[in-house]
Amino acid sequence: MHRAPPAFTVPADELRMYRSHTLSVLRRYFRMSLELGRLPSLVGREIFRARVTSYRSHSFEDLVIFVTDVEHCVERLGPRPRLAIARVIFQEFSVEEAGEMLGWSERTVRRTLACGLDALSEIMLGCGVLRPFPLHDKSCQEAKNTVSAVTH
Repeated sequence: MHRAPPAFTVPADELRMYRSHTLSVLRRYFRMSLELGRLPSLVGREIFRARVTSYRSHSFEDLVIFVTDVEHCVERLGPRPRLAIARVIFQEFSVEEAGEMLGWSERTVRRTLACGLDALSEIMLGCGVLRPFPLHDKSCQEAKNTVSAVTH
């Protein structure tokens, strides 16, 4: 990933707004990895349950760059969030099934998955894999020293 970090930060309590977008990126990453003929490193060589659909990318190079970028982002997560993401998102186990497999409570799986998605959202925003919502993009805001006509 050779992208410059953006000049903004998202408050930690607002990262949850990006979870659905991060989930979409992860699902797209998984499908594209399989199209490239490789199993995502997060899953390893384990047997998995997933539906694979056909997706057309703009070019092979775009596909490789996207998969590599997302993989580097996921590698920056800790081992527990990676396990939760692998079991629930990629392997499509329920939270209960994942908890049984990992020896965690259902609450621990949910919390670890949510915190992992938030951390991954922050990483992806920093690397440019995800775009910020307009409310977080400072380029859309007025300059601080403008005077409103209402105050006159």
